[in-house]
Amino acid sequence: MQRLTPTLRNDQVDEALISVINSLQTCAKEISFRVGQGELAGVLGSTLSENIQGETQKKLDILSNQLIKEILLECQHVAAVASEEEEGIVLGHPEGEYLVAFDPLDGSSNIDINSMVGTIFSILPVPQDGPRDASMFLQPGRNQIAAGYILYGPSTMMVFTTGKGVRVLTLDQTVGEFLVTNLNLTIEPETTEFAINMSNFRHWQEGMQNYIDDLLAGTSGPRAKNFNMRWVAAMVADVHRILCRGGLFAYPWDARSMDKPYKLRLLYEGNPMAWLVEQAGGAAHSGEERILDIVPTDIHQRVGVILGARNEVATCLRYLRYEEGSQLDSKPV
Repeated sequence: MQRLTPTLRNDQVDEALISVINSLQTCAKEISFRVGQGELAGVLGSTLSENIQGETQKKLDILSNQLIKEILLECQHVAAVASEEEEGIVLGHPEGEYLVAFDPLDGSSNIDINSMVGTIFSILPVPQDGPRDASMFLQPGRNQIAAGYILYGPSTMMVFTTGKGVRVLTLDQTVGEFLVTNLNLTIEPETTEFAINMSNFRHWQEGMQNYIDDLLAGTSGPRAKNFNMRWVAAMVADVHRILCRGGLFAYPWDARSMDKPYKLRLLYEGNPMAWLVEQAGGAAHSGEERILDIVPTDIHQRVGVILGARNEVATCLRYLRYEEGSQLDSKPV
């Protein structure tokens, strides 16, 4: 089986970007070991502090963030990093060609129950002009050079794209290397499976409520087919399932807070996952526009997310736009 670096060279990735991705590979191996040790390493449980998002931090959140930050900043090709756990960006090498935005441990609420978690990353080019500050990261997702995630589950997997399809590598613990296990993940346009946090149903807009009601109605409803719901409570795990066997994932607008009506972050979660899904033949939308077309205004900006099977995303959007789920039409999305 092929290793990571030859795979990247086959995709005609330049050596500087290969170096950045290899640094992420090093991070993944270290975090995978710590996650695998669990309570034995004393890294489970919460801290007494909160991150910039106002969320209680887990010990592994802090550890993973520090590991990734330190290893990436040692790479001469990284100009700066931005993390979900950091208030601002951290500058790296002045001559670096790339910026890296990352969620060090997505789904960290699952740590203490030994469920799946992961690291999500997005790599952007350094703008040719402008100041060396957070504004460097305020680029639409379509500018990404590479993106992906590392899933820490029964096996540790790296799933990424450089714009030439979705590649999957699995960490071989016997040799300590990531080996290619799938060179072209694809998502079927139709599905009968969805992932959403149903406990928030009462807070969604009417169109989303109508859409979910019709999914749950099964063969007796207007969709005339049965749907299954799956929810891991970690975006990285739910999106991985969709890439492997199809489906739709949504974290929509929520009425509880008009200041923060969305949960997921554009730079660290929305953009990288949207590009992966599109590269696999799926679609990714905010409910208002294509995620990869959004121009960020802040490095911690939040966004609505509806992604997965192309035809199902289009159907969901018709509910949101025309509200009455029983009167769907054939207008394009």
